[in-house]
Order: sequence, then C-alpha cells, then structure tokens
Amino acid sequence: MRTGLPVPSGRNAGSRAQLCANRRTVTPILLLLLLLSVPPTSAHAQEQPTPASTPAADIQTQSPDTIDVLPEARDEQIRERLQSILEATGWFTGPQVQVRDGVVFLHGRTEREDFRTWAGDVARRIQDVVAVVNQVEVVEPSVWTLEPALAGLRDLWRRLLRAVPLIAFALLVLAVAAGLARLAVAGTHAFLRPRLDKPLLRSVAARGVGLAVLLFGLYVVFHVAGLTSLALTILGGTGVLGLVLGIAFRDITENFLASIFLSLQSPFRAGDLIEIAGTVGFVQRLTTRVTVLMTPDGDHVQIPNATVFKGTIRNYSSNPNRREDFTIGIGYFDSIAEAQEIALGVLAEHPAVLAEPEPWVLVDSLGSATVVLRVYFWLDGTRHNWLTVRSSVIRLVKRAFQSAGISMPDEARELVFPEGVPVQILPSKELRREVSEQRHAEESLATEESTAISTAAEGGLRSDAQGIKAQADRSRSPEEGENLLEPPPSK
Repeated sequence: MRTGLPVPSGRNAGSRAQLCANRRTVTPILLLLLLLSVPPTSAHAQEQPTPASTPAADIQTQSPDTIDVLPEARDEQIRERLQSILEATGWFTGPQVQVRDGVVFLHGRTEREDFRTWAGDVARRIQDVVAVVNQVEVVEPSVWTLEPALAGLRDLWRRLLRAVPLIAFALLVLAVAAGLARLAVAGTHAFLRPRLDKPLLRSVAARGVGLAVLLFGLYVVFHVAGLTSLALTILGGTGVLGLVLGIAFRDITENFLASIFLSLQSPFRAGDLIEIAGTVGFVQRLTTRVTVLMTPDGDHVQIPNATVFKGTIRNYSSNPNRREDFTIGIGYFDSIAEAQEIALGVLAEHPAVLAEPEPWVLVDSLGSATVVLRVYFWLDGTRHNWLTVRSSVIRLVKRAFQSAGISMPDEARELVFPEGVPVQILPSKELRREVSEQRHAEESLATEESTAISTAAEGGLRSDAQGIKAQADRSRSPEEGENLLEPPPSK
C-alpha cells in the first residue's frame, strides 16, 4: 500500500522498519490514555439532592442537563434512582414513582407548589426518561395548625442565638464608653477648675464631653451591627429632639438657661442679702430651677431663675455700707439749726454710724403743727443690723431733743366742744409755779430716758446674717440639687 513516504533503500531500510514497529506500539497506549482522561458517567458522580432543611427557592442546580443511571438505563433503575432522591429530601409524604417505557409517573403529597415543580424537573433530567406525569398533590396546611408560629419562634430563636455575640460586643462597648465618659467628665472638671470659677459652666461642659464620648460608643455599636444610617439618623435627630423638648418644657428650659446666665454674671453670692420681686432675704442656694432665699423672718422663699434673671435685683451686701433714714418733727417755735446740731451730735457719737459718708439732718417738710426733719446716716451692713441701729438712733435723738428743751408736738387736731370750754385765770404766782412744775416733769422724763447705745429690747446692734445662716444650716433645704453658687468668702 502506498503511504506517500519515500521507499527506504540500502542500509536505511532496517531503521525504517524498526520505526514503523514502534509507531504501532505507541498508538494503542495513547488511545488508552485518552479514554482514561474522560470522566466516567455514573449515578454517583451526579449532584446530590438539596437537604430537606433547604428551601426550594435556594436550590442551585449545577449538574448536567440529564442524570444518567447507566449508559442504557432500564425502567426499574430509573424508578429506584428517582424514588431515593424524593425520599432523601423529606419534602414529600408517601412519595411513589412508577416508570413504564421511559415514562415517569410521580405520586405523593407535599405542602408547597415549588416542591412539586422541583420533583418534576428532577425526573425530566434522569437518563432515558421520555416524559414525566407529575401527579404529586399539594396539600394546603390547616388554618388551625401551630406550625407557622412554631417555625417563627424557631427562626426567632436562631436569630437570637446568632445575635448573642453582637449583643455581648455591644454591652462591652457601651460599658467601656460609659467608663470613658465618666473619666472624661472627671478630667474636664479637673481641667476647668483652675481656669473657670463657675460651677454650673464646669458641670455643663464636663457633661457635654461625657455625652459626646457616650454617643461615639453608641455609634460604634450601630456601625458594627450594620445600622450606620440609623446611627446617623439618631445622632442627627438629637438636635430636633432638643428643639421639641425645649418647646414642650419651655419654662424648665428657660429657668435652666437663666441659671447659666446667673452663674456667668454672678449678681450675688451665697449669704448675700438681696431683694427680688419685693422679697428680701439672704441667698441660700442657686439650682438649675430656682433661687432660694431665707427671709429675716426665717422663711424659705423659692424664686424661679427666669424671674430672678429678668427682674430687678437689689443686693444689699455687694456694698457693705447701707444708708438709713427717719423723720422727726419739732415745734415751730424751736430753732431748726439747734435741732440739727443736736441730732448730728448724736449721730457723731453713735458707734454704729459711719463718719464717711457723713450723716445729714435736713428739713423735709413743714407740717400743720411741726417742722419735719429727716435724718440720714450710714452704717456697715456686714457688721450691724440696720433695724436695731435705726431704732437706737431714733431713741437717742428723741432723748437729746427732750434734754435740750426742743418740743416735738403732735399734729394739730381740731376738737369741738358743744358746751364750750371753761377758762380759769390763775394768779401769777400759781401760773409760774405750774409752768415750773411742767418743765421739771419734762426734764425728769428726759433724765429717765436711757442713754445706752443699745437697750436690751433692741437686742444689740450686730448683724443677724450669721444667725440666719445658722438657722438655714439647721433647716431642711426645700430645693434639692447641686448648689451653683460660690461659698461666701471667709472672714
């Protein structure tokens, strides 16, 4: 046979014959290797059915278009193979498979339509299957069954178990954030204490830093849980929430802001004697809601901070000197200048009256029966009680006027006597004796008037601020909370 190759001649003929023999030996070996490299087609090499716990919607089929049993499968082999697949899923009740001449008949019951469709699809992919008659019945579950509820509880339990590590991590992060927030508050207090002398501002700044640290920890928890958008919404909504709360609790917010401004401006200190909205008292406390005063009568008065901030504040302790005044009337026939000198002499000798600013004795008005003098004098309100000093000065001026023979008549009154007033003219000696006795009585009355600076009834001239403070310390505070005022300076 002609092969198209040159015919060997001479000594090369033997070599060519040997090469042909080698080719005949290698060719069967190559064919055997090619056959071994082709993967065998068998029922065990196919994809196994999805486990019974996997929903049909999650089934991913990556096997060939057909499931081969044997190169030439018989009906019995197809039935056995398909029967084992349906039973392995656990999705079917009483599954039965019949095969006649390559036609597959499926029987049984299932609770889902997609399970029934899946069984038909699997049967069509079996090797040598001609057609599939899917007679699997879909049974609707009873409306009274508790299986959906139990399934929901099982799903909730599984989710809870999966969430346990995240919950533990969140609690750990929040605990660390809370600890760091406390440290931040303490550190901010320590940092601001030598730089800011306002307790309320230090407290607000420290709590703001602590809140920022706590919110950052909360943001980390939401971010790890995959709820970053929710975390941003919450953090962004704090401003809106603050606005809503500010409108809803307007009075509370107003008092709180007023307490901040009062702490900034410091119009008074603890222990100061002030007058607010007609109430005079010693300052006891300033909280975030009210200012607490104790009146000289020993009563606690709580005034809202908004009223304090917007009202008129008279602080009698900011300037230790305090001016008092009173009026006294003398007769028209008495010397006004002499009366003024006498009153100034009393004021100059009184230990509680200050020489600077100087006291005044001025003519205030002309009454119907008297010339009204107004006496002005200054005292140290931190050392003396203005009520007792005023009483002492009035008593001593009155005694001095009596001793000097300056009359202090009462306002004239008109008396009507229907039957007239009998008038008897006394002899001159008797008239002189009557006038002498009257003057002697007036001098005796002036002599009997006490010359003491302070009588027992006046209880001394010292300030009663310490006594009021002692009463306040023993009494129950009507307003709880941190006192935002600085303590009074030690003397």
